[in-house]
Amino acid sequence: MPSWGEILQEVGALAPTDPAASDTVRRKYIRALQAHTGRATILYASKWTQPGISDPNLLSIVDEDVHGFMEVVRGLGDGGLDLILHSPGGSAEATEAIVSYLRARFSGIRVIVPQAAMSAATMLACASDEIVMGLHSSLGPIDPQMLMQTPLGIRMVPAQAILDQFDQAQEDCKNPAKLGSWMPILGQYGPALLVQCQNALKLSKHLVKDWLARYMFASLARRHATMKAAVVARTLADHRRHMSHGRHFDRALCQSIGFKITSLEADRKLQDLVLSAFHSTMVTFNMTPAAKIIENHLGRAFIKIAMQGQVQLIPQPTRGGKPGSGEQVAPFPPLTAPQKS
Repeated sequence: MPSWGEILQEVGALAPTDPAASDTVRRKYIRALQAHTGRATILYASKWTQPGISDPNLLSIVDEDVHGFMEVVRGLGDGGLDLILHSPGGSAEATEAIVSYLRARFSGIRVIVPQAAMSAATMLACASDEIVMGLHSSLGPIDPQMLMQTPLGIRMVPAQAILDQFDQAQEDCKNPAKLGSWMPILGQYGPALLVQCQNALKLSKHLVKDWLARYMFASLARRHATMKAAVVARTLADHRRHMSHGRHFDRALCQSIGFKITSLEADRKLQDLVLSAFHSTMVTFNMTPAAKIIENHLGRAFIKIAMQGQVQLIPQPTRGGKPGSGEQVAPFPPLTAPQKS
């Protein structure tokens, strides 16, 4: 299995003659992965674990990503899908739209987490039939975060923390001496904020419970599946228990929570190909202005460029050999020359 450094060397060796060297290497490993599994393969990754991009809309799960999945699903069969997922999360509503689309298109979905799928990306993983994780892989809490304007600027605040703080304020303000300390804080709460927090928490748990019961726990008796799904959803959304939205749940913890987890190390060839595809994706983020890549094993891609919100669409190759056959496929335009859409 090539390391990150070895992938970088491979890209560097191609660069003098191939202006899209990082793309060529990444797509080679995605094709090889699909050839090994025989399943349609889609990469969904963003540059969130690397510095350089401050706009969360470029990195997070947003409604625009539905168009990206529509682009890369085109031309794939309706059998099983492997989704390589590396994302910080984002909108629960956008995640719901993506899940609805993918589950309508594929008979089975396996999510592969090469490093981390957090927050709404964890929710997306919950809509799979199984999750493949390595010893280094992580999922995270699903408690929703609220965007709030504070004296220190715009901040993401856990919905449960807002509700808990308001409860504490109600108790403390029974003492008039403490009222003055709470007034500046309570002034940040709009009239609908508490209800919005409650609804956001309910939505996260409802979606995860529904998806787990319908897909990952589908082999269980309906009552058992529903009860198990409810416990997992409640555990994932428990901010008081996890104390931080950024907590990383490793494979052992995810298994103890109740997820259906397959060890990435159980199939050495699969491990090598998944990590090679992932490392080459990280090299792409380092060497190009790409901020988010949605791409299938045929080479069709929807790529978000961190330059004035540009999007690059990479068409499916129309000549050459079949993906994974080892034959040459049609060249792709380099990411260094993004097209504005």
